[in-house]
Amino acid sequence: MLYCRVPTETAPTGVRSRIFADLTPLRTSVHYRRLWTGNTVSWVGQQMTALAVSLQVYDITHSTFSVGLVGLCSLVPLVVFGLYGGAIADTVDRRTLGLFSALGATTMSVVLAVAALLHVRQVGLLYAVVALQAVCFAMNSPARSSMIPRLLPTEQLPAANALNSLTSNLGLMGGPMLGGLIVGWWGYQAAYLIDVVAFTASLYAMWRLPSMRPEHEAGPDGARPERASVLDGLRFLATRPNLRMTFFADLAAMVLAQPRALFPAVAALWFGGDAKTVGLLVAAPAVGAVLGGLFSGWLGVIRRHGLAILLAVAAWGAAVAVFGLTRNLWLGLVFLAVAGCADTVSMVFRSTMLQAATPDRMRGRLQGVFIVVVAGGPRLGDFLAGSAADLATPAVAVVGGGLACLLVVTLLGLGRPAFARYDARDPQP
Repeated sequence: MLYCRVPTETAPTGVRSRIFADLTPLRTSVHYRRLWTGNTVSWVGQQMTALAVSLQVYDITHSTFSVGLVGLCSLVPLVVFGLYGGAIADTVDRRTLGLFSALGATTMSVVLAVAALLHVRQVGLLYAVVALQAVCFAMNSPARSSMIPRLLPTEQLPAANALNSLTSNLGLMGGPMLGGLIVGWWGYQAAYLIDVVAFTASLYAMWRLPSMRPEHEAGPDGARPERASVLDGLRFLATRPNLRMTFFADLAAMVLAQPRALFPAVAALWFGGDAKTVGLLVAAPAVGAVLGGLFSGWLGVIRRHGLAILLAVAAWGAAVAVFGLTRNLWLGLVFLAVAGCADTVSMVFRSTMLQAATPDRMRGRLQGVFIVVVAGGPRLGDFLAGSAADLATPAVAVVGGGLACLLVVTLLGLGRPAFARYDARDPQP
């Protein structure tokens, strides 16, 4: 492993920063190692299935609108059940919730495989399965994310979140590619059956975990609450300005400066390209995000997490704005990759703050809010970018969105100076 010295302002004397991703969480915690490995394998399988479903819907309907409805069928349950799943995760044993929700998702993949083997060509069935898969994910994700601070010491959370981001982005890149190849070679049923097998890794990891009941504080009568309220979680968030800022900063990037809906128009108008050019534009931020995860070792020595989030979101906005000014494809891809790398940095510190500065009894509900923001923000950004491009031009939409992101994140930092001073050694929500 390569090392380099870091400035004394960001790390205590004697601390060295790794260049590559810090694997310490995988070495020190067997439970986290199983959980990460299981999630990595199953996430690739889920992305294979997501592509296979879209291809199957188009094969049945020959309608791009019908394919678009697949995304809507997953978005609505994610938003609705994200908050509810977080509340459940703060009430029951998180290991049990994670296990049964993963089992539910596995069952949905079995249904898809059986339907494909029996040549059932019902779009409604595919929509229903996608919706139920989203419900399972909305239940599973808060439970799984809430477990990590119980499995690792606080100083290892940035490294763990960087590894989690690497899993997510590698799955988003490799899963659809593998799914396309497998469907082309062996059909839809093969992709679904491989997903079923991949889910066993996640099920095994959850099965081997210890009990993970939330750590509730007893009331005046000594009794512990039997249920967790979504509203209580939102009220808690309303009193925690630093945690709120993590969501506001992410929304500034994802809503104001989200250019992906414009990639088809940009590819044709700016670069004279075709579908392959669109594919390059879509892949560039993911490549940057993966590189950000691979070279994330230095993140562990950063203590000013709030300042790091503000700078990362500003870098995202600046990179998107400059992308909107360039008319050279390869240079544009570089700036999109820079934006993706900045997003990884922002995500690592936002997740770490959410885990470290939130009491265990509230972690599930705050992770539920996180799901809603992550799922809904980019979709709202797609709508805003598309509308701005129709009213003006794609260039105005992209450049204006990047500059608006820069302006808003600057105002957020000026309006809440304590956020920039947030110190990971003394996490204050």
